Amino acid sequence: MTFRTALIGVAAAIGLAAPVSAAAQEVAVITPYLAQPGTQFYVDGFEARAEELGWTVNVIDTAGDVAAVISRMEDVATQGVDAIVINVDPAQIGAGLQTAADAGIPVVGMDAGSDPLVAANVTSNGYAMAAETAVYVANRIGGEGKVVMFTFDPFPPVQVRGVIADAVFGNFPDIEVIDRITPDVSDGGIADSRAQMEALLAANPEPGAVSAVWAAWDQPALGALQAIEAAGRADEGIVITGIDANPQAREAIAAGGNFEASVAQDFDGIGRTAADTVARLIKGETLVQRVIYVPTTLVTDASVNAP
Repeated sequence: MTFRTALIGVAAAIGLAAPVSAAAQEVAVITPYLAQPGTQFYVDGFEARAEELGWTVNVIDTAGDVAAVISRMEDVATQGVDAIVINVDPAQIGAGLQTAADAGIPVVGMDAGSDPLVAANVTSNGYAMAAETAVYVANRIGGEGKVVMFTFDPFPPVQVRGVIADAVFGNFPDIEVIDRITPDVSDGGIADSRAQMEALLAANPEPGAVSAVWAAWDQPALGALQAIEAAGRADEGIVITGIDANPQAREAIAAGGNFEASVAQDFDGIGRTAADTVARLIKGETLVQRVIYVPTTLVTDASVNAP
């Protein structure tokens, strides 16, 4: 008998279970936001890491239906998955979280939010990203002017960005937020953002009536850019910023037009870190850090065009 075998025998005799292997596990990823490029990239990163770990991953898209996340969580809990990963506001799916908890299935957020029944949330630092882009806007317009904000309060990681941007703009007495727009995101968010920005421009036709557009993510920023260009107002110097630095946003920034800056989230890193976090939980590890931040980078014309 080897020393290791003896230890295992002792552990079994006193009722200590060995950690579960991270290999050959079945994990469900559930989100209503798969139409969003950022979510797609998170999921791609998660699946790539899961493949390396030898897992089976079931990606479930409820296509904008947040309530349906609950029933799908109940379904996969009944099936006996080893873990569930969510990309949705935990506060809106309490029944699903409780079902997972009752079944002893760990839940990890992938750019979701915090909740006592979520073991950990892997995300970017939304506070820092919003502050960086809001300060960029404030500096570019010289601390004065009229700003349009695109926000989305139903989703916590995006909601906090709006709160921080409000605080930054509120620190400049000569900056006025003239509208806070919550676009329809069922088709990704670009089309409705463009339509709402077109209406706002029509209601404010004078040059200088809009100084900047701050968007909590790139899709509204792109929609606003399309509206400004279609209205023939690109030469007014309206500054646009977004968050995510998705490929379309990078192209727009590289073109040197009104869309000037975004913040690049490490989507692949978030997905892979979420998978590694799931692996730690499956092995039986107790997580001390319940919010895990993955670093971000400001993207401007200077950096996006750098060799």
